[in-house]
Amino acid sequence: MDAMPDDATGEGTPDRTRWYGWYVTILLVAALAASATVYSRLPARVPLRWNMAGDVTTYGSPLGLALLMPCVMAGVLLLATALPATDPFRANYRKFMPTYRLVFACVLTLLLAVHLVTLALALGQPVPTDRVAPMGVGVLFVLVGNLLPRARRNWIFGIRTPWTLSSDRVWERTHRVGGYVLTAAGLVILASLLIVRGTNAALLIPAIAIAAGAVCVIYSYAAWRQESGQ
Repeated sequence: MDAMPDDATGEGTPDRTRWYGWYVTILLVAALAASATVYSRLPARVPLRWNMAGDVTTYGSPLGLALLMPCVMAGVLLLATALPATDPFRANYRKFMPTYRLVFACVLTLLLAVHLVTLALALGQPVPTDRVAPMGVGVLFVLVGNLLPRARRNWIFGIRTPWTLSSDRVWERTHRVGGYVLTAAGLVILASLLIVRGTNAALLIPAIAIAAGAVCVIYSYAAWRQESGQ
């Protein structure tokens, strides 16, 4: 499960991510164990997907519910492991491998939480999905926002625009600002849970995400123009 050799995550720096393999394995086992534990009690038709307002959009079979998220988690893990080897900037991963792995550990943790909530809803438990989903998105934004400035130029993780990928300096400046932007967006989403619900929340969160992305893209272009003297 290691995307880079374990003996180095930086220039002469010992590996600080040996926990990663154990942690993601525990997450996958927990997802499968949860499915196996409740499978016999699942109804013949179970909800699989919801919108941000908490309304069910897709139903399916118990087997589909039991395997869907574990398979998604396994797929995300495989991609996170394999893709760095294909990146033209693969040498840079040694400079931020702890951050790279921590980001995917956070993503997999969120996916496990979604899986547990989905199983609980299928069993008829009253889980407020219109609150839980925005909370998960907000927390993820805050976490990624704090980790974003540590990323180095690559094609997989970060604010990848033609301008950031063309210059280390533009990449660093954009990700420093982007970290603040994503953290602020996450905090706004979490704060909105106190006053916004249902359909309004379903519209607010994508709007905040799009606005944060637009700010990062525009800033990357402005930084590139400034660095190139145009």
